[in-house]
Amino acid sequence: MSASRAVEVKLLDPRFGDEWPLPAYATEASAGMDLRAALDAPLVLEPGDAALVPSGIALHLGDPQLCAVVLPRSGLGHRHGIVLGNGTGLIDADYQGPLLISVWNRGHEAFTIQPGDRIAQVMVLPVVRVSLQVVDTFADSARGTGGFGHTGVR
Repeated sequence: MSASRAVEVKLLDPRFGDEWPLPAYATEASAGMDLRAALDAPLVLEPGDAALVPSGIALHLGDPQLCAVVLPRSGLGHRHGIVLGNGTGLIDADYQGPLLISVWNRGHEAFTIQPGDRIAQVMVLPVVRVSLQVVDTFADSARGTGGFGHTGVR
């Protein structure tokens, strides 16, 4: 089992702790913690609509060797067409503001998000900072300049 690190969280919605649990790992092997929609009323997303939904929390990682990413929940995307409007949200270690979730209904039917629904997940990752070295050519690799989809589907 890997070591756990503490990350500061500020509760911006009083329903956490009483009505809703804090974000937590659902299983021993979960990589992300679910984020809830801290809404005051149900939000109907018509097909093609996008909205910025508060999560009710703010994180402060504080360690420049860490970042967090906000990711969609796969079941919502596959079954209902609810994905993140920005694909993936990146939270830098020095950000201390509220976590906002950009949700987008790419489906064909209206979808209602209820207050407290689990609509995204957050995952904390290590950061490797690099320096760029300008070169005229690269050493050969197996892929070379093969582009997007270069290996086909079969």
